[in-house]
Amino acid sequence: MTEVQRWLSEPMSQEVSLALERLAHAPGVRRIAVMPDVHLAEHVCVGTVVATDGVIYPQAVGGDIGCGMATLRLHGDVDVVTQERAEQLLDALRLRVPIVRQRQRCELAPLAMSDAQLQRRVHRDACVQFGTVGRGNHFVELQADEEGSLWLAVHSGSRALGPAIREHHLRKADASKRVLCGLTGDAADSYLQDHDVAQDYAVRNRRAIADAALAAIEQVLGVRGEEATWFDVTHNFVRAEQHGDANLWVHRKGACSARDGERGIIPGSMGTATYHVEGRGCAASMCSSSHGAGRRMARGEAMRRITVRGLQKDLQGVFYDHRLTDRLRDEAPSAYKDITKVMRAQKELVRIIRRLRPVVAFKGA
Repeated sequence: MTEVQRWLSEPMSQEVSLALERLAHAPGVRRIAVMPDVHLAEHVCVGTVVATDGVIYPQAVGGDIGCGMATLRLHGDVDVVTQERAEQLLDALRLRVPIVRQRQRCELAPLAMSDAQLQRRVHRDACVQFGTVGRGNHFVELQADEEGSLWLAVHSGSRALGPAIREHHLRKADASKRVLCGLTGDAADSYLQDHDVAQDYAVRNRRAIADAALAAIEQVLGVRGEEATWFDVTHNFVRAEQHGDANLWVHRKGACSARDGERGIIPGSMGTATYHVEGRGCAASMCSSSHGAGRRMARGEAMRRITVRGLQKDLQGVFYDHRLTDRLRDEAPSAYKDITKVMRAQKELVRIIRRLRPVVAFKGA
């Protein structure tokens, strides 16, 4: 029987419970850890850690392979961010940090994919999307810690590469779109090769975004980054890990690795706190934590229920592009779970190092 452990900030919906039950009965699944940001997603819920014996599930990693967060502290404090400078910074970020496509192709070395056709397809996309943030909940933020020091935070992933890789391998396995598909043998090895390429691309993409954002910050605010403080955390990936006496493939979909002393970044929403944490190495969770607050409303529901006025109220004190207010309603803080409750629910998984608040939020709609 599959072992399922839960750290919840609120009761699970029936749909999430049923999805976890189906997952627990999938071939090769040995352990599941449910994080407090868990919410419904296709096949495998976001906020789920799945350990398997010899089976790789691309859907338990998700489409945005390698998605994660990166941050570093700036040589400046929050007092340098006036309304005028915040507006100038948003303009500078729009010029330097594209949302979906670069104005011209970047020169990237060929990506070492498992399949030549897939390589041609993803390399084309990689060259026009490298250094782009993407839409949805991806962002660049200027944040302030409790001492008033400024930090840059970036949330992005492998862009078009991840979904292309997932669909390529599910198609090769002749998987039904309605069925959770496990890969073994050569099929698993091929997926893992491509997964690692996407994960590396995602890390480099966040660094490229950060470099462009740092140039904009220095231009407008006159402050630089402290490189020694840089760290990067991935929350969509699979890797081989040993837990107890078992060697397992541990899939994290919207979950972070939280080994003892390992640094992590857990954001709330564009209007609420982000936490820098260290893992406690909790064996029951397979040394994992949440990757954020987690959605409490699907995007469609949020767009129906949250008004422009409601979003504006949620974002008081945060500088953002007000021209996007109507289209950002599905990213309103009220569309997400309470990050304070999420952190409280996982106090045995991580220890809080610092709490940061959003100052300038830059994202696509």
